[in-house]
Amino acid sequence: MSEAVALGVAPAVPAKGLRGGALGMVSSMVIGMSSTAPAYSIAATLGLIVLAGTGFKAAAFVLLSFVPVLFVAFAFRELNTAEPDCGTNFTWASRAFGPHAGWFTGWVVTVAQLLVMSSQSALTGRYTLLLFGASGAADNRWVTTAIGAAWLLALCWLCHRGIEVSARAQWILLGVELAVLVLFSVVALVRVFDGTAGPQASLPKLDWLWPGGVSAATAVSAVLLAVFIYWGWESSLSVNEESADPRRAPGRAAVLSTVLLVLNYLLVTVAALAFAGVGSEGIGLANEANSEDVLAGLGGAVFGDGTTGKVLGVLLIVSVLTSGAATSQATIMPAARTTLSMASHGALPRVFGRVHPRFRTPTVATWAFGLVSLAVYVLLALVSDNVLSDSVDAVGLTIAIEYTMTALACVWVFRRTLFASVRNFVLRGLLPFAGGVFFLAVLVFALIEYARPDAGETTVFGIGGVAVIGVVSIVLGVPLMFAVHRACREFFAGRRLPRGVVPRGGDSIVTPDHAG
Repeated sequence: MSEAVALGVAPAVPAKGLRGGALGMVSSMVIGMSSTAPAYSIAATLGLIVLAGTGFKAAAFVLLSFVPVLFVAFAFRELNTAEPDCGTNFTWASRAFGPHAGWFTGWVVTVAQLLVMSSQSALTGRYTLLLFGASGAADNRWVTTAIGAAWLLALCWLCHRGIEVSARAQWILLGVELAVLVLFSVVALVRVFDGTAGPQASLPKLDWLWPGGVSAATAVSAVLLAVFIYWGWESSLSVNEESADPRRAPGRAAVLSTVLLVLNYLLVTVAALAFAGVGSEGIGLANEANSEDVLAGLGGAVFGDGTTGKVLGVLLIVSVLTSGAATSQATIMPAARTTLSMASHGALPRVFGRVHPRFRTPTVATWAFGLVSLAVYVLLALVSDNVLSDSVDAVGLTIAIEYTMTALACVWVFRRTLFASVRNFVLRGLLPFAGGVFFLAVLVFALIEYARPDAGETTVFGIGGVAVIGVVSIVLGVPLMFAVHRACREFFAGRRLPRGVVPRGGDSIVTPDHAG
């Protein structure tokens, strides 16, 4: 289509009723960082990266995996400047590729959020008991499920009460979490440098940050593990309509979140590698017995067995607990707002678009997501711990689709402005396209890896349960989309959220007037 074709602004969408101007950039950044669960993510993943065969090079793959995530973050930022809608991925994919692609993208993001809620609910249930010394009860599936469910409902209520209340809670939870991680890292490194860490310790080296000398197969496995510890920062964009500066602040917060995350992850990774080493015995990070939570395995060794050490060890448990709680809350908020946006644009029944008149939060969407999350969590937890574990791993497939669609949507929506400047070409075209292609490759490699019978804890007809759960969950969106098709005809006809483009010299998405 030539530039001469008339361009018209998309049909106006009624105000969603959210509380505008409630959040500053820092609060948006806190929400984005909280959603990644920094303490739990690195604790549960670092050991697995080392076990993949990377050794001390694990730090290199934590750093390397950040690069494509940053590219995708640029795509989110640019799209948000063009159309700050709380539906984010759903809205932008609809603008770029049409209503069916947009709806399906919204579904994939929701699947990821539902599955990760099960993981974090199980985490908060277990670590609440560990905090009070009830390690025996922490291994009881019924007890941990009940406590995890109580946490989930309490966090839904908190999200329902208002965005300001939710943001203040995020500040506290993330503050505790990061303070403990920094303290752990500093103490570990001080003991390494003063020679009191033990014979397994090694002084940090710069070549730990370079992936050279690692086989291609090991590199692929390590990247598949490391890249997903960054997922969640995009939550800062889901509250864009409640930001004091909707077009600019959330995008900046998203990019800054990824930068702060990589710095945090690198500090903890280098400290853990230096203190524990990569041996397969004792506190070594290649010891499979410690791989599910390396911080728990290192807490006593780093802080010591004295009174102060025990207190600090308890704080490590607190950091993982607050990590799970903060992530759950920061997952409920974007999930509810995606649903709200879909309803506002006519992609879901209007009831999901109701906003509480006092708290100005998406009431129906919040509680609907919370109750469905609760049902999924209880079902997975009571069926089998193995099924729950594989369901969490399957989130990787949905993340790869989400990031691929958003990155490529950025390139397509801004296609007419790419050659207007070097900045546009790099930040709206080259880097988002590279990020999209990377995550498309991740999706393919992850499917191949997860389909192996020994890839997870379960198998279905000889296929890895992780791949089966992920693919079935994603494909389930197809019949659901057709189920709502009749009630949402205007949306699927492209009349409620039509395809759009940012024209040359423009800064917002507009829609081609085909009748012009």
